[in-house]
Amino acid sequence: MSDQQFTKPFIPVIQKTSSLVIMTLIAIAAFTMAFFSRVEIISETYETKVKAAEQMAEAMQLLKEVRLEKGVFIDVENDPNETGLVGSQFSLTTTDEGDLDAKLTTLDPNFAAAMVELLNQAGLQSGDTIAVMLTGSMPGANMAMLIACDAMDIHPVVITSIGASQWGANDPDMTWLDMEKLLFENNFISKRSIAASIGGRNDQGRLLSPKGRELITDNITEHGMPLIKGEGLRDNILQRMDHFGNHEYKTVVNVGGGVASLGTSFNLRLLPPGVVYRQDIETITRSGGIEGAVVNFVKQNMPLIHVLNIQNLTEELGMPFAPIPLPEIGLGSLYAIHKYNLNITFICLLIVAGMVIGVGWKSHQQIKQRMMEHEPDSVL
Repeated sequence: MSDQQFTKPFIPVIQKTSSLVIMTLIAIAAFTMAFFSRVEIISETYETKVKAAEQMAEAMQLLKEVRLEKGVFIDVENDPNETGLVGSQFSLTTTDEGDLDAKLTTLDPNFAAAMVELLNQAGLQSGDTIAVMLTGSMPGANMAMLIACDAMDIHPVVITSIGASQWGANDPDMTWLDMEKLLFENNFISKRSIAASIGGRNDQGRLLSPKGRELITDNITEHGMPLIKGEGLRDNILQRMDHFGNHEYKTVVNVGGGVASLGTSFNLRLLPPGVVYRQDIETITRSGGIEGAVVNFVKQNMPLIHVLNIQNLTEELGMPFAPIPLPEIGLGSLYAIHKYNLNITFICLLIVAGMVIGVGWKSHQQIKQRMMEHEPDSVL
């Protein structure tokens, strides 16, 4: 046999099985190093969030027991977590259509932790005073905000519109003011509303029946609160501002879609939930509308915490929307997040990239050299 018959075929390093195996092992090792470089970063307000969430869980249980004592039937189809706090689809005090899933989302004790997060994002500190405007539409969000304020030692000055949309606190025998009183008397919250309005269209209960408006005004009277009822929406807004007075407010909070709070001077659909600022509202302002109480505060260059559009808010905060069953307290991205060590990840990337480039360059040189030698037995 000739020597040519025993000459090994030419195989560049990038095509060698041994090279591919080694490269694979190195890539796996680098990926493993990067993956396990993750560190858990616990929220700086972790303990406060857990405290607020646990407080809300107890508060919800109290309200549930009271409602059951009143003979309320829990509809497990519309209240799958059996909170006992989901209202009805229709009632004499129902002002508007409502999003059931949004109501279910706020009836999660972890929503109190979400309110702690928003208050913290707004830069609030212990001892600060804030203006809070509530409606009867989302009792879960209402209690979550007030409980979060207590957990952070923040002082809310609260005004409420009592009318509620579908699935909210729209039971005439258990309005938000009734719930608020129970929470206050059982030390779940330290502040109650200082005044209240009917709510609904024009904040005057338009579209409610005369009986519905009467039920709400009687409820406000029973609680010994001033009734905000002017000549129209603009007058109701002015009365609200008079009740808020001249405290040194650090932030204004809006929970729900109360027209006296938000007004009609901007496109509500364009206002994002969460912490927003004056420029965010100015960019969506339109002429001819009535400026709500929120706008009066924001013009003083204080942030607004806007709790509406709940699905978008939960996406922003990394929370589940309408969870079934309710998530455990203390778990999830509200409480802690996982991040990769960027230094280790970058080094691993350099190793793998350098290996691929190096092997590719070596193979290119081998092929180039082989082509220059004009060997006919190259295997490419």
